[in-house]
Amino acid sequence: MKGQKQQYVTIKGTKDGLTLHLDDSCSFKELISDLEIKLSLNQKRNDDVPFVPVKVKIGNRFLTQDQEEEIRSIIRNKKHLVVDVIDSNVITKQEAEEMKKKHEIVSVTKVVRSGQVLKVDGDLLLIGDVNPGATVIAGGNIFVLGSLRGIAHAGFYGSQDAIIAASVMKPTQLRIGDIMNRAPDSIQTETNIMECAYVDDNETIVVDRLQQLTHLRPNLTRLEGGI
Repeated sequence: MKGQKQQYVTIKGTKDGLTLHLDDSCSFKELISDLEIKLSLNQKRNDDVPFVPVKVKIGNRFLTQDQEEEIRSIIRNKKHLVVDVIDSNVITKQEAEEMKKKHEIVSVTKVVRSGQVLKVDGDLLLIGDVNPGATVIAGGNIFVLGSLRGIAHAGFYGSQDAIIAASVMKPTQLRIGDIMNRAPDSIQTETNIMECAYVDDNETIVVDRLQQLTHLRPNLTRLEGGI
């Protein structure tokens, strides 16, 4: 109907509290004005009501710290409401760069010698050996085109889906996420050639033939249209 005020805020009750859907196409001033009105209309009058967690969804809108704090302040000033999370589809340039680091493959050509530590945020492709007493660490997967005779820690930030692969697998210690496996007690195969380590369903590190990765981690290939 002509003259009807645009609705910029939608409030939905859930079993976990309230969800506020904020329009991402209007001006911030219009959004704040409608938020004040909607929360006032939705205000609970019973002082015995416990705090209600509020999830705020802002869609494709980017909020500055001051704007985010203004939204939090408006919600906090209403009785019984507390902000649980502000969910946005938009990330900052810094967050994008950090995400890129954690997903890129870093290639290094060197021998990691005893006492040295080589660490990357994403996947590590090491063309060279890891000597006894040396350590390689990756936020993602570790691929060693050479002999792995030292310590390897993949999934450094907690991912148990990461894998460790080596041309020659004779490590002193393997770690994936927070799961650790020492050698040679439980890592002994006949050849130690072209093998990979992964966490199985029992949350145990298992060493198997490299060819098994196709079935174990089908999403490991990142090329578009890859088989």
